[in-house]
Order: sequence, then structure tokens, then C-alpha cells
Amino acid sequence: MTTTPTSAEAGTAWLVQCSVQPATVRALWKTSTLAPLRSDVWRVVEADLLRSVDAMRPLGRAGALGPVLVSTERRRAWWLTALDAEDHLDDIPALTVRPARWPLLCPEVGHSAYGRAWLEAPDGTGKLTEPIALGAAFGPGSTLSAEAFR
Repeated sequence: MTTTPTSAEAGTAWLVQCSVQPATVRALWKTSTLAPLRSDVWRVVEADLLRSVDAMRPLGRAGALGPVLVSTERRRAWWLTALDAEDHLDDIPALTVRPARWPLLCPEVGHSAYGRAWLEAPDGTGKLTEPIALGAAFGPGSTLSAEAFR
């Protein structure tokens, strides 16, 4: 009999598959620590934690929300977005687009470590946050209301 993986297992498997160092990631997660994920599949966009929490609801309603890692200690959030994110977001001061293969220190999906956890966990499908919608949520004049994304 086959068992269906949970969404946490599927999200974890996807993160490992996307990593340029899957063996290192698996080994670190076995010790319940943070693993530096470097990927050629996504870009990491960093933002303020509270503003990110506010942006998640309208992005979710618009179907534009992908994985979001947060740090309560640093009060930061990291959004996984498309590789071309910088083309859409480099002029928005509230967002910092990290370079390709930037090491995102993260716990395994469904776990937390050192104040970091997935607020919107990867589900294993490869869905990423849409950069244009993220820019609209953080851009000048944004009210971060659901109406802005309809």
C-alpha cells in the first residue's frame, strides 16, 4: 500500500530538490538546525516581518502567494519568488532582492529553529510568490487591502 506524503513532507522534498547542496541540507535538518538553501530555481526577496504578514492575505486571495519564511528574532520575512524578481522589484525600497544562490537559512518545513519558521510553507508544487503582485503589495501607495488585488 502506498502512502501519500503530507504537505510538509512534499514541501521539504521540494526544497531539498531545489537546493544546490541537497545532502548538506538533509544532514543539517536531521540535527534540527537551519540549513543554507541555495537555489537556481528561485530568488529570495527580504522584507519587514509585520508588513509581510499584512501582505500575505491579499496575495493569497489573488492566488499569488508562495512560500514565506519568517524570523521572529530578526523581524524579517523572506519570500521565494521567480528568478526574474529583480526586474520587477529593484526600485521598491521596502524589498531587498537577494542574488541568485543567496543562502537562505531555514528549517525543515513543519519545524522551527532559532526563531525561524515557514509562515507560508512550500507545498511541493513549486509555486512561488508572483513578483509583480509582491511589488504591488509593497510599492508606493499600497494599502495592502484585498481590493487592490482583484
